[in-house]
Amino acid sequence: MSTMPDAPPARRPAPRKRYIGLALLIIANVLIELLLEAADYGLVGSGRWRSLAYQYGAFWAGLLHDWQPNYAAQPYVMFVSYAFLHAGFSHMATNMLALWTLGVLVVRQMGPRAFALIYFAAMLGGGAGFGLLSHSPQPMVGASGAIFGLIGAWQYLDWHQRRRTGLPVKPLLRSLFVFLLLNVALWAVMQGQLAWETHLGGFAAGWGVAALLMRLRPPEPGYFEKTRS
Repeated sequence: MSTMPDAPPARRPAPRKRYIGLALLIIANVLIELLLEAADYGLVGSGRWRSLAYQYGAFWAGLLHDWQPNYAAQPYVMFVSYAFLHAGFSHMATNMLALWTLGVLVVRQMGPRAFALIYFAAMLGGGAGFGLLSHSPQPMVGASGAIFGLIGAWQYLDWHQRRRTGLPVKPLLRSLFVFLLLNVALWAVMQGQLAWETHLGGFAAGWGVAALLMRLRPPEPGYFEKTRS
């Protein structure tokens, strides 16, 4: 009777490899905006490229009602494509800085697959929030809905940790209040051009998916005690 060696433990992604998906996501957003910027300055293509990108890829709330789409799948594709378009370089750069900061946090705490699922769900949730709550005839673009989904996931993890370890929830409520004030302030500064509906939908989706993932795959015993140290 021969003995077989124990099966090797499942390999976890190397620390750097865990962030490849996040890095590729940021690179895609940057390259798209740089291409449109180059077209705006007449360096490549046509000055109409940005306008065409918005016409075909931005989120138009009217397409969920009685507007005529440019192509049959547009009312569905726009739930994803809008998150890869931005209103300019500064808009993109601000979103990508937030995406990296929050993305690293979520990947570190939940893993790259959970990050990808939360981000994708938040894109859909952000589009749904804008489509249901906004009657604006203007297009909506930007990754902020998905980014607010990461905020929602982060806040859920904080709430879950506090509930499990008996910590007070007042700091969490204060941070949520700060995010609310930030949206109100940005809405005022941008003269009502802030798509708060997208932020709300993305946040709710991120919170909900994080809650579902934690229920399907509970953390190991002692996990939250280790994160406090």
